[in-house]
Amino acid sequence: MSQRDSSPSGHILRKRFGQHFLHDKNILNRIVESVAPQAEDRLIEIGPGAGALTLPLLRAAGKLTAIELDRDLIEPLRELARTVGELSIVSADVLTVDFTALAAGQPLRVVGNLPYNISTPILFHCLEHAAAIRDMHFMLQKEVVERMAAAPGSKVYGRLSVMLQLRCAVQPLFGVPPGAFRPRPKVDSAVVRLTPLPAHALPQVEFALIERIVRAAFGQRRKTLSNALSGIASIQDLEAAGINPRARAEQLAPSAFVALAERLMNAER
Repeated sequence: MSQRDSSPSGHILRKRFGQHFLHDKNILNRIVESVAPQAEDRLIEIGPGAGALTLPLLRAAGKLTAIELDRDLIEPLRELARTVGELSIVSADVLTVDFTALAAGQPLRVVGNLPYNISTPILFHCLEHAAAIRDMHFMLQKEVVERMAAAPGSKVYGRLSVMLQLRCAVQPLFGVPPGAFRPRPKVDSAVVRLTPLPAHALPQVEFALIERIVRAAFGQRRKTLSNALSGIASIQDLEAAGINPRARAEQLAPSAFVALAERLMNAER
């Protein structure tokens, strides 16, 4: 995508923002139907762009808060929304936004066509605020959605799969072809629904410890777990958690990583 590419509204696309504007009305309608926004919802849209999804969401819900980094898009978006509904715009990098504070006690419903270049950091940022979020509907690179929903044993099962599935129910909804965007990306996309799990279904161990274990395990995924985790857990720790030390990271269910974290936490007491 070059700096000379432009959106349907004539906006010059910013390469560093990874902008690809969705224009296919059928896909837009399917996203809105999947979200099924209601008037009482606290809707947050990440990266509204030229407003193709913002406006139908706004029509359905009556109000919406958009988080937009590209300042050149903000005033045109305000103008488009003026007669449609109540639009609030947060001019910021989404990775700096405190979703918990934004919720103010009312669970958020987060929607977005996420930039491919920072989609994973955005997902992990949202996970940090999962307790304040009711659900998330994101359009992402299809390959990322496959990783998010992957089961143990899959070639694409990894850190993202484990950390998301420990916090959310992951439901891929439908695919989106490159032709649905301007400019056309070089990859297929997909829409996914993430529903944060209730507090009682979450691991009763610090996520920072689980993350440390998962990162080390998949950081050297060709090694056996006894080798990959040698600086974190002993063979005795692995066996006590019900894990075969000769297994590899992609063979373990998310619950196995939790069991190991619990073992290490209890061993420290």
